[in-house]
Amino acid sequence: MVERIDVGILGATGVVGQHFVSLLAEHPWFRLTWIAASDRSAGRRYAEIPWRIVPPRPTFADDLVISRVEPDAAPSLVFSALDAAVAGEAETAFARAGRLVISNARNHRMDPLVPLLIPEVNPDHLKLLSQQRHAYEWDGGIITNPNCSTVFLTMALAALRPFRPQRVLVTTLQALSGAGYPGVPALDAVGNVIPFIAGEEQKMETEPLKLLGTLTEDGIENAGIIISAQATRVPVADGHTVAMSVLLGQDAAVQEIRAAFESWTGVPQQLGLPTAPARPLVYVDADDRPQPKLDVMRDGGMAVTIGRLRRCPLFTCKFVVLGHNTIRGAAGAALLNAELAHATGALKRDVVQRKQSKLSV
Repeated sequence: MVERIDVGILGATGVVGQHFVSLLAEHPWFRLTWIAASDRSAGRRYAEIPWRIVPPRPTFADDLVISRVEPDAAPSLVFSALDAAVAGEAETAFARAGRLVISNARNHRMDPLVPLLIPEVNPDHLKLLSQQRHAYEWDGGIITNPNCSTVFLTMALAALRPFRPQRVLVTTLQALSGAGYPGVPALDAVGNVIPFIAGEEQKMETEPLKLLGTLTEDGIENAGIIISAQATRVPVADGHTVAMSVLLGQDAAVQEIRAAFESWTGVPQQLGLPTAPARPLVYVDADDRPQPKLDVMRDGGMAVTIGRLRRCPLFTCKFVVLGHNTIRGAAGAALLNAELAHATGALKRDVVQRKQSKLSV
């Protein structure tokens, strides 16, 4: 039996934090032993905190006592679901104190020495962790996952890399849960579309360039793709829908593009990581799919669904992508990053370079 690693959660009381708790309930590698949140929640039992997600709160977590966001008693591996207003300074403090932080927050994503990861897309970027530790003199470190919509957009583009994506026009229809709790007021959301989400379009236009970039001795050389994004909030509970048109540098038939989506896998599937879906991208044939109600929980919310692939009169092709924003786009993404770090030795500073030299991509 594999010895499980003690882990903690920063920001355990929010929606993403609760998804972390749920996903860690029966995890074969990690054991949740420590949770932290704001001072107003510190000292309370986790069972006293209102539970906002499905499925129900795991009973093992009921008696965990919420700590303050301070590294002294934290285990060596912590997941961060902190709000961006406090995440930057707090995560740095934990990394400096020898903890490896797997973060869902935006604060450190574009730091040139911080891995911004989707394990199927750019697992080799995890090698930045050793440079980060050396440059910042940290005993710990920080690994980040992208913005939720960026995850789904980038996974689709990664599958199309053989055809050299060059330009992307993308519009999102983003679920209410992406705004956290209590989120968007009901009178604003019901029967409405809100055509603005602060910071979202900028993230979608920049983060994929780092994710799809090339690791060099000097860091990441960004991909040369131009992305134009528009983000909207729609009255859907969970699931971000992404409508994409893509110009390819190498033309391809619709059948070839679909085959690229259906055959695409990566290191998580090769290594059999516990949270990895067998097929990260699943293509559906029906003209009216994907739909959040029908497809968002595919493979536990970790698989991304694609449909409506067709020729585009302006670019090469267009299609629709759907992913679960708080699972594959947040807590599940960070958990998969932690599994990749564990499987490749990055949880141990003294073996990170030796282990990662064996990583195949």
